[in-house]
Amino acid sequence: MGVAPGVEWGRLRSAAAALTSLTALAATGLVAGPAVAESPGGPCALPRTAAHHSLGVDSWDSAYPRPVGNLDAVMIFLSFPDSVPLNSPDDLARDHFPATSQFFARASYGKFALRPHPQHQWVPMPKSSTGYGIKRDWDSARRSAYLRDAVAAADSTVDFSRYDVVYLVADPDAPGVDADATKVVNLERPLHADGTDIKRVVTVFESHPPDHNVLAHETGHAFDLPDLYHRPTDGKGDWDTYVGDWDVMGSQFGLAPDLFAWHKWKLGWLDQRSVRCVQKSELITLETVEAAPGGSLGTRLAVVRTGEDTALAIEARSSMGNDRDTCAEGVLLYRVQAETASGGGPIEVVDTHPDTEACWDRSVYPPLADAPLGVGETFTMPGTPGERTRVQVVGRTQSGAWTIRITTA
Repeated sequence: MGVAPGVEWGRLRSAAAALTSLTALAATGLVAGPAVAESPGGPCALPRTAAHHSLGVDSWDSAYPRPVGNLDAVMIFLSFPDSVPLNSPDDLARDHFPATSQFFARASYGKFALRPHPQHQWVPMPKSSTGYGIKRDWDSARRSAYLRDAVAAADSTVDFSRYDVVYLVADPDAPGVDADATKVVNLERPLHADGTDIKRVVTVFESHPPDHNVLAHETGHAFDLPDLYHRPTDGKGDWDTYVGDWDVMGSQFGLAPDLFAWHKWKLGWLDQRSVRCVQKSELITLETVEAAPGGSLGTRLAVVRTGEDTALAIEARSSMGNDRDTCAEGVLLYRVQAETASGGGPIEVVDTHPDTEACWDRSVYPPLADAPLGVGETFTMPGTPGERTRVQVVGRTQSGAWTIRITTA
């Protein structure tokens, strides 16, 4: 059920993956030793493994740009000889910006600015849109031709050396354009232009207007974040059983699409001062993940190490910022597995209310919509008596933070 390296689909419910000559280079790095070994992130920092988009946080894969500070993104608009565009490049740019930049500004507590540079003219492609065979299960040779032609056609007007992220946006009304083909392509053999290697591109084939938060999801892949949805082996069934609404990398349609605190730790937006590694029973005050910082970020993530490559993560979610439409507030528990690849369930939200569901008319997966614990509630993780962790929500502070007691076995 894992996603093939290098290909992440924008349509979360109809995604598919194929091994091609443009297969991604899987994230690589040193695997830490025993669970008790120290690392730059502290004893609860899982090691980065060879799994595609590994959620290890003890080091950063330098093959990806790290979204801290300012990063520049070029948006190139491609037209085809078999279609006259119905919209202007500026119209299509407004489909995604400034909304995508605002999403990341809020998620990063202002530590990251994605600066878009949309081009204002169509770049003519040499072949018809139907000639490239654009679809989610894209023939590798045709996809390679599309990428080469796009970069070559834009090279006279775009200086690729100036940009950290490249978006190739196809005319959505061209007859050969398939909206399900939106994805990130990581190039095993980079393209070369303007003295720089182009290692990955975001190929955008969205309709106008596009799916909600689609570019935030795809841009997350460009920063080494994994797909968190579950892909049924037969293409049928529910795609959102792993994390439900709780992260844009699970569903771009989620009611609470802000990134998990674990993702924020990996990306560098949270440091060890905001992550509490729980090795004995503790009373902790958790600031909500979404809250803007008022000076210090405070504790945003509590972690219980459960194995060499696994951990239990605990954070608080509230109806503000990127999560303003959330179905439920409270303390969210989820399992993290650094050795599990993108699409295989590297994060799984714990359903602390397994007998109920919520927001059936809005949630992408109602059984997990009420997953967080509320004030006065206690949940004990299943497992053998020596492995169980109990989380009790004691109360809330006047500022809205959550006071919890974590008891480790």
